[in-house]
Amino acid sequence: MGSTFTLDVMLGLNRRLMIVQGKTLAFVLPILESLSLNEDFKQVRGRFGRAPSVIVLAPTRELAKQVHADFEFYGDALGLRTVCVYGGAPYGPQQNALHRGVDVVVGTPGRVKDHLERGTLNLKMLRFRVLDEADEMLNMGFVDDVELILGHVEDASTVQTLLFSATMPDWVQQIASRFLKKDKEVVDLVGEEKMKASSSVRHLLLPCNRSARSQIIPDVISCYSSGGRTIIFTETKNNASELASSLPASRVLHGDIAQAQREVTLAGFRSGKFPVLVATDVAARGLDINDVQLIIQCEPPRDVETYIHRSGRTGRAGKTGISVLFNDRLKEYMIANIERKAGFKFERISAPDSSELAKSGSAIASDRIIEVSDSVLPIFRPRVKELLQNCNLSAEDLLAKALARISGYTDVKKRSLLSSESGLITLKLHSGRPFYTPSYAFTTLKRHLPEDTVEKVKNMSITLDGLGAVFDVPSDLLKDFLSINDATELTMTELDTLPELQARQERNSNFGRRGGYGGGRTSGPHGRFGRGNNSYSGSQNRGGHSVRGRGGFGRGSRA
Repeated sequence: MGSTFTLDVMLGLNRRLMIVQGKTLAFVLPILESLSLNEDFKQVRGRFGRAPSVIVLAPTRELAKQVHADFEFYGDALGLRTVCVYGGAPYGPQQNALHRGVDVVVGTPGRVKDHLERGTLNLKMLRFRVLDEADEMLNMGFVDDVELILGHVEDASTVQTLLFSATMPDWVQQIASRFLKKDKEVVDLVGEEKMKASSSVRHLLLPCNRSARSQIIPDVISCYSSGGRTIIFTETKNNASELASSLPASRVLHGDIAQAQREVTLAGFRSGKFPVLVATDVAARGLDINDVQLIIQCEPPRDVETYIHRSGRTGRAGKTGISVLFNDRLKEYMIANIERKAGFKFERISAPDSSELAKSGSAIASDRIIEVSDSVLPIFRPRVKELLQNCNLSAEDLLAKALARISGYTDVKKRSLLSSESGLITLKLHSGRPFYTPSYAFTTLKRHLPEDTVEKVKNMSITLDGLGAVFDVPSDLLKDFLSINDATELTMTELDTLPELQARQERNSNFGRRGGYGGGRTSGPHGRFGRGNNSYSGSQNRGGHSVRGRGGFGRGSRA
C-alpha cells in the first residue's frame, strides 16, 4: 500500500459522500497502512487479550459484515485479527474473540453498547473510530447508543475519528462538533450538485396501481432483467412477504427474518440459487451484491436519499443497470420531487405488452432450443415431418408457435396505459372544444353512450392542451366507445402510448397551463421509448408547485 491513501484520510475528516463511491476502502486501506507503520501497535500486535485499535460502527448487520470482510481480507497480510459484533447473533463467540484479543471491531451500535456495558469490550487502546453512514444511524434510532460509545473513550485526543454520511442533518453536525477535533476537515463530495443518482443506471417510471403490481412485476422482470439478478423493494415487511410468496424463484429479506436465515438467503442470492430478492430498506443500506441487473421499487420512497440508495444497488463496478419505479398518478408530485433533487429525469414507460414479452421470452426460448443435443433430433424428426404435412403451416409458422408455447405467451394481453391494470384499454376522446375538467368529458360521453356504459370508465384524465380526454374502458366495450366516431365533432382512438396529461391535483380552468406528464415516442440509442421530462415550475395560490411535463409513457426499450 502506498502513502497516497494515508494523507487523504488520516487528517480527521468528516466526509459527505455520494452513494456507491467505494468509501469503505477509503478508510480501510489508510487505517491499515497507518497501523502497519506505528511502532507502538507493532509491539502489541498478536498479544493475547489486547484491546482493539479500531472500532467501526455501521447501521445494519449487512453493512457491518461487509466492512468486516474488507478489514479481514486486507488486514490478513498484516496479521490483524478482526471481529464483527451485531444483534441477532449469540454473544458467546463474540465474547471469546474479544477475550483472546482483536485489532479491529466492526459492529452495530446496539451490540457494541452491550459489550461495553458487559465489560467484554475495552476501548482503552483505541486509535481509530469510524462512523459509517451516520445519517442512517440517526434514522434508525441509534442516537443514544452512538453517543454513549463515542463518549466511552477516555482520552479522545489520541483517537482519530472518521465520520461518513450521505447527508448532513443537525445530529450528524452536532456529533462532528462534539467528537471530532477542532481542526477537523470536512470533505464534501456531493456539494450542491444535483446528479446524485447513479449515471450508470437507467431510471424508469411505470404507472401502476397497487392492485396490479403482482401481475406486472413478473413481466417487468422478464423484459428488463436480462436473466440477471433482481432486487424488489417494498415499503413494509408484510408487503415483502406477500409479494415473495407470489413470485416463483424468489426469497424475502426483512427485519423479522432470523439472522441465520438472512445469511442463508443472501448467500443463495449471491450464488445464483434464485434470481429475485424481495426486501425492505433493511437490505438497501450496505447491501453489496455484484451483477444485480434490475431494481424494482414498488412505490415512491418517502425521501430522495432512499431512492438513490435503492437504485444504487445496480449499475456498480463499471456496469450498467436498470431501476424501475412503480407509481400511481396520485403520487406524481413525489416523482417531480425526486427528479428535482436528484438531478435526473425518469424515462417514462408503460407496462410490457404482449409483443415485448414475446420478444424477450422468445430470446430465452431460442437459446433453450439451440442448446438441445443433436443426438435427440432423429427421435423427433418423424413427428416434425408429420406436423408439417398435416397442420397446413409453414416451417416458420410452426417454429413460431413452438417458441410462443415455450415462452409461455400464447395470448395477447391488454393493459391500461394509465394504471397497468389488465383487461382495460386506454382510449383518447378528442374534441375541438376544451374539456376544462374530467366532468366535462364524462358529460360529453353521456350524450353519445348509455349512462351505464359510461360508468365503466376509469382513470379519466385531461390532455395537457385541454382538447382531449384519456381514460380506460373494459376491453369488451371497445366497439361501443369507438362508435362515437360517428359523431362528427368527436374522435375516439385507441392508444398505444400516452400523450402529455395535466397533473391530476392541479386541474382547473387554465386547462393548458398547468403541469402534466406523458408524451410520444422518442427514438434513442436503445430503441423507441417515451421519455419523461418533468420539472417543477410555478406555484399555486396555496404554496404548491405545478409540474410542467414533456415526454411520456411510451413503450420502453428493453436493455
